[in-house]
Amino acid sequence: MTMIASIYEGPDKLEVREIPTPEVDDNSVLVRVRSCAVCGSDIRILHHGNNRVTPPQTLGHEIAGEVCATGKNVTKFKEGDRVAIGADVPCGECLFCEAGIGNNCQINYAMGYQFAGGFAEYVLLNKTVVNYGPVHILPDNVSFDEGALAEPLACVLNALELTPVKLNDVVVLIGAGPIGMMLCCVAKAMGASKVILINRSMPRLDMAKSLGVADRYICSSQEDSIASVLEETNGLGSDVIFTSCPSPSAQADALKMAKNRARINFFGGLPKDKSIVGIDTNIIHYKELIITGAHGSMPVHHGKAIELISSGRINIKQFITHNFPLHEIKKAFETAENHAGLRVVVNP
Repeated sequence: MTMIASIYEGPDKLEVREIPTPEVDDNSVLVRVRSCAVCGSDIRILHHGNNRVTPPQTLGHEIAGEVCATGKNVTKFKEGDRVAIGADVPCGECLFCEAGIGNNCQINYAMGYQFAGGFAEYVLLNKTVVNYGPVHILPDNVSFDEGALAEPLACVLNALELTPVKLNDVVVLIGAGPIGMMLCCVAKAMGASKVILINRSMPRLDMAKSLGVADRYICSSQEDSIASVLEETNGLGSDVIFTSCPSPSAQADALKMAKNRARINFFGGLPKDKSIVGIDTNIIHYKELIITGAHGSMPVHHGKAIELISSGRINIKQFITHNFPLHEIKKAFETAENHAGLRVVVNP
């Protein structure tokens, strides 16, 4: 039996071809992929590679589909189950996984990295993924496309757990990508009194405005974002700030627009050659700032994300702007990379 899959062959080499369909063993599950969304990390792997991805490999970690076969020892899932699958897979045995923080696992397994991902007609969930991974049943009212986006929403929930929003907080988001907009929505749901969204590109900011995800929109290429935030906060600064973009200057600016004792989360990773950032640590010292990062998510966040989508508290569907069949995956990647829309979904 064969299937069609997108194969990453190395930097800038992505091919769609026929390969053998994975076979289940006693402890694995085979899923017919219905939706797999394109993440920025997929684009980075395509162009620059990743030390956890050995070509040839199938990318894709924002996945939803139907269980079509299970091993005889599998009891958590059955044929016909609709499931969503996230990225980070705890090994289940190390110090971090035992402590419930599997996204800090030193092995750092992930779908579409060490394990074949979802840009294919079928994806195999091995024993580790079945037992410890972010795999959850989709409620009937959640579509496959929506279920695929539970993964980025889970990353948002992890960040907000590390950097919580309190009632009546002013929250600043720097970076109006899909995840930045999701952060806005969840911050509002957590009780933020004002959400300020900052972005360099006006077209992406216009998309955010059309969705109404924030209360104030600042185009940093047209106005001084630091001065604007201070103006919006009576000169005091913001209570919570997330940098959801790969920008060193955004991280430095975050300190300058922060209120005393503000909480700052460097959510967006930086390119390796730009990750050394010059910041005034006296600002941290005298303002008593709390700064953290957030990377990926844990299976519990993935489950909570699905619950938020199913309840209607978070309208995840509004972030899906493009769909492509598997044979047009190169066009899907180009659309996502060019910021022509928000989340781009491939439907194998």
